[in-house]
Amino acid sequence: MTIDATYLLQLTLNGITLGLIYALIAVGLSLIFGVMEIINFAHGELLMLGAFAMAFALPVMGLLYWPALATAILAVMMVGWVIYELLLVRLRPDEFERSILVTLGLSIIIIHVMQYVFTATPRLVDTQYGFEGVEIGAIRITWTRVIGAAASLAAFGGLYAVLRHTQFGRAMRAIAQNREAALMVGIRPKVVARNAMVLAAGLCGLAGAAIAPIQLVTPYMGQFLIFKAFALVIIGGLGNIPGAIVAAVGLGLIENWIGGFFEIAWQEASVFVIMIVVLFVRPDGLFKRGGMRIG
Repeated sequence: MTIDATYLLQLTLNGITLGLIYALIAVGLSLIFGVMEIINFAHGELLMLGAFAMAFALPVMGLLYWPALATAILAVMMVGWVIYELLLVRLRPDEFERSILVTLGLSIIIIHVMQYVFTATPRLVDTQYGFEGVEIGAIRITWTRVIGAAASLAAFGGLYAVLRHTQFGRAMRAIAQNREAALMVGIRPKVVARNAMVLAAGLCGLAGAAIAPIQLVTPYMGQFLIFKAFALVIIGGLGNIPGAIVAAVGLGLIENWIGGFFEIAWQEASVFVIMIVVLFVRPDGLFKRGGMRIG
């Protein structure tokens, strides 16, 4: 099989942009696990809500991308706060199994409520950019992909600054690394957990809003992405944020390369094949596990 260099570069650029959006979901999961020591099975539905918020905000705002993006992020952050205050605040770190049941049940409820209200018909989301893009010779990438990737990079830079240089972020890292010691110096775990949940929801809202103009928006779209995100967190090392980002970008590349040359079934299976191999070779993931590491 002859491989065209231009076609391969096109697949690579598409893979990087998609991988950065995947990374937003995986990093949110890592934040929640690092601080609360639970797996949030409703995390994919936060992405779906972000995509729907983007879909409804765009027509109201004259298809203007940035105001709709900000609206979607804020809306999902509010949903994250409500979920924490109503449900997750009642969970203790040692109630891992209970957290799975609670968040899985919440996931199913959100999916079916959204399907009942908005139907299962896929929605095509348009923005002010339409299908316009950047062209370099024969290579073309749409503005929505470029902006989604740039917004993801900006979010990671902001997250790094928050976790490294603010009291807000240092408290999260302290709880993740040594909960008992953090309690002894007066850090309140419930406040920190709430902040982590809202921050993770914001990242998911950004991911959903960024992916809405790229893929069809449906009530089930979060389910298709959340299991990939779980695999990415495992591959990168539980609680390791840079590891999750690297794994996500790697997955985006692999999916696009496989999808460009082989059948779609292999594209969807690739992340789980990689996860199984990693678990056998390095049970703690490719990078160091735990402590909500940021570098």
